[in-house]
Amino acid sequence: MSTTLRLLMIEDSEDDATLLLRELQRGGFDVLHERVDTAAAMSEALAREEWDLVVSDHSMPHFSGIDALNILRARRADVPFIFVSGTIGEETAVSALKGGAQDYLMKTNLKRLVPAIQRELREAAERRERKRLELQVQQLQKFEAIGRLAGGIAHDFNNVVGAIMGWADLGYEETQADSHSHDRFHKIREQANRAARLTSQLLAFARRQVLQKKKININEVVEEGTSLLQRVIGENIEIRRNLAADLRVALADPTQIDQVVVNLCLNARDAMPKGGRLTIETKNVEIGEDFCRIYTYGRPGSYVLLTISDTGTGMDAATVEHIFEPFFTTKEVGRGTGLGLSTVYGVVKQHDGMINVESEPSKGTTFRIYLPAHSGTAERREAERKESPRKGSERILLAEDHDGLREAAQEMLEGLGYHLVLASNGLEAVERFKADYNGIDMVILDVVMPGLDGPEAYTQMCEIRPNLGVLFTTGYTSELEALSSLMQKGASMLQKPYDSKSLSQMIRSVLDRETASHRGN
Repeated sequence: MSTTLRLLMIEDSEDDATLLLRELQRGGFDVLHERVDTAAAMSEALAREEWDLVVSDHSMPHFSGIDALNILRARRADVPFIFVSGTIGEETAVSALKGGAQDYLMKTNLKRLVPAIQRELREAAERRERKRLELQVQQLQKFEAIGRLAGGIAHDFNNVVGAIMGWADLGYEETQADSHSHDRFHKIREQANRAARLTSQLLAFARRQVLQKKKININEVVEEGTSLLQRVIGENIEIRRNLAADLRVALADPTQIDQVVVNLCLNARDAMPKGGRLTIETKNVEIGEDFCRIYTYGRPGSYVLLTISDTGTGMDAATVEHIFEPFFTTKEVGRGTGLGLSTVYGVVKQHDGMINVESEPSKGTTFRIYLPAHSGTAERREAERKESPRKGSERILLAEDHDGLREAAQEMLEGLGYHLVLASNGLEAVERFKADYNGIDMVILDVVMPGLDGPEAYTQMCEIRPNLGVLFTTGYTSELEALSSLMQKGASMLQKPYDSKSLSQMIRSVLDRETASHRGN
């Protein structure tokens, strides 16, 4: 089987060029070649075509091999260059090798030509692979550093946003429905929710989002997401769905996978301003060693593959290298935050999945997302209930080290009829609990607090009163490690930032469960 070789020949003799081509064809190469003998012609050939190899004579009437080598190295450092000459001396050959040539051969002895070219092509492929792996490592290190920064900022910012949400909820509930103040509190609440979504995107990229995983059918996510997006995407874009009927389930957070589908579909829409075709496909795939050799991030196993492709403007290679970086965008100022694709990347990685993208200018873009497949059937998705904040009269110990969030939560809960005992850290929470452990119906504990964290404080409380009802509040996935064993035993968790409705519903759920448990006993 012949090997295709794209060869640029720097040679003034057509006869010598013919001899070289004949030798290469005997060696099993199918040669696509061009012969040039001037600097201008060589520059034009390099600009027009990607060459696998350059073979050059050393001395020509209007051009020299050394000049050809310099032109190549100025443009392409990775293309092998071999001198094939009848006049090159040893001193000149050594100088040429120091200048960046890979080898030199004499025209009177072409037996080494084929082995030399085979060797250089192999080594060039190895150099490209090393460079690709180095770039991949650099990219991962950069993403990790950005992720740590983004995650830290988002975590701290969540407390601030939570306090703003709390105060806005209180103002909204306490003002007349038709008043300017009521409308203003509504707008503050909307902006706080928008800020919460931004921090959620940062945490998703940083892979520090708190995930609520369930067994889900990706087909259902696609059907729901695209039906809602149809009006937003526009009538000039055709949506095609090719969904596998036998698709396996994935263990994933349905809300986060929703976000992945929405972000990729909206990106596709923006890439097709004059219309086009958006294709969404799903299927079961097995990843083996062949895939992992091509894609170094690959891991063998069974996956659910979600493919979203468009017929839009596409991207060049330089743009593709940066698309998953937060705040990188090709859109004009004011359109998008630059967090959409970084969110997609973070969500997929946090689900132990893989993502790759193929794109070319004017040829569209294809995203492939691989999520680990699981056995069993999909769990039913609960519709969001529009309930008002739920009231109560129980006594609750609230421990939160952020002053603004603690004060806002206190106001919200006291407004709903609850009686609050407050603590600003874990040690203080344990002391307050010991002072009135029979009078406290449940505890709300921030996971990370100075002195003593929430899980440790709760463990000490349970030594005094086992099976105490608890609600942990957290905004960071790394905090979940401390919670895992407690959540397996029935502890509840609420993600920051939260509003009065979600806080009151979670509290009521914990208290009602405690009441039912006591009745059962």
